[in-house]
Amino acid sequence: MRVDVNIKALLSLVRAGLWETDAKLLQFNDIDYSRVLSLAEEQSVIGLVAAGIEHVVDVKVPKAYVLQFVGQTLQLEQRNTAMNTFIGKVVEEMRNADIYTVLVKGQGVAQCYERPLWRSSGDIDFLLSDENYRKAVAFFKERYSNNKNGGDYSKETAFYTDQWMIEVHGSLRTCLSSRLDKEVDNIQRDVFFGGDVRSWDNGGITVFLPSPDNDVFFVFTHFIKHFYKEGMNLRQICDWCRLLWKFRDKIDVALLEKRLKRAGLMDEWRCFATLSVEYLGMPVEAMPLFDEQFKVKGSKLVGFILKEHSGNKFKETWRLVNIFPWKTLSYLPSIFLNVNWLKIQERIFGV
Repeated sequence: MRVDVNIKALLSLVRAGLWETDAKLLQFNDIDYSRVLSLAEEQSVIGLVAAGIEHVVDVKVPKAYVLQFVGQTLQLEQRNTAMNTFIGKVVEEMRNADIYTVLVKGQGVAQCYERPLWRSSGDIDFLLSDENYRKAVAFFKERYSNNKNGGDYSKETAFYTDQWMIEVHGSLRTCLSSRLDKEVDNIQRDVFFGGDVRSWDNGGITVFLPSPDNDVFFVFTHFIKHFYKEGMNLRQICDWCRLLWKFRDKIDVALLEKRLKRAGLMDEWRCFATLSVEYLGMPVEAMPLFDEQFKVKGSKLVGFILKEHSGNKFKETWRLVNIFPWKTLSYLPSIFLNVNWLKIQERIFGV
């Protein structure tokens, strides 16, 4: 894949920020820093690039752009600090109401970074058992009238505050295939009935997170859902990398491989693994199931994620077909109609 100079500069800075290593930009002629800034915003990696700029060793980044990155990073710090405070307060209030939850994605994964407050934050996602999900929906409806129900199958309800979007999940199903969602359900049962969790001390309040083995699968399947259906960004892959790195000595690789095979996601894992190692500097020894044979597809993934998207669903899906042809075709009902056709088949025909 031919990569333009600004994308190369972006990736170099992201690598430096992700791993706190030196960055060399002299090799890239005529960098357009306004374009690098724009790409960093699009890919939700402003904080990582700002950290990377601190590690540039061979050139001086123009002061005007350094100040822009610094300004946006300070805003990130303020937003993340406020969000963490809000999460602690809400978790404590839920616990007092006898509602028990696990925080997924977002601020929990942020704790795996060298600079958690520099990670671009998004929504607040709570995962709950069936009983706690019903109680949590009622709990938030009393406080926030503006909500959106994602449906019975996905078990997802969103609530909007003045500052945040809170997503309450009774499930983390992808709605891509019944095979994949069955594995997600199995792992969710392990979280709630096996008690397989870890904790985060959030300002003196204990917030429960999925265990490393479960979290890695949830984070991966979440961005796979975005990859096929909604579009994704580099930050989601960086989250995955940092999670794998943080718990590199605790990940059960044999279990991970079994889960990926049952879900039908081995090829996707290996392709994103090569992208992470080749373009984001993920240490290969910390990337489970890395396979050099997937380098070409990993290169195609970089092009797909970083290329400007047309907004045309058919064109974007055709680009997916060029990377994962058979898988994309099997997911077409979910991609275009937002339905899990295989689950419907299972219910109607018992197959």
